[in-house]
Amino acid sequence: VQLQASGGGLVQAGGSLRPSCAASGSIIGIKAMRWYRQGPGKEREWVGSINYEDSLKGRFTISTDRAKKTVYLQMNSLEPEDTAVYYCNIETVYKKYWGQGTQVTVSS
Repeated sequence: VQLQASGGGLVQAGGSLRPSCAASGSIIGIKAMRWYRQGPGKEREWVGSINYEDSLKGRFTISTDRAKKTVYLQMNSLEPEDTAVYYCNIETVYKKYWGQGTQVTVSS
């Protein structure tokens, strides 16, 4: 199983981006799908999770497309402090999988 993240990029403050993370291969027993981020010189931090049914309220919204085995991170009203590499994570009953990360840069 591989997770392919895409959809990052450069955006001005106040703008929006929607990174996605697609799982390839057979993946069963999904417990949760999450996004993390790691800013310059910072520790990796949890952004949000979707337990396959819920969504995160606020500027960021996580959604999934089960048929495409893809998880999305809708980010609105972006701020320079949101600049980071964003990583997706899928946890199954057997193991956790990580994507390679997608860079999001927010200019002021």
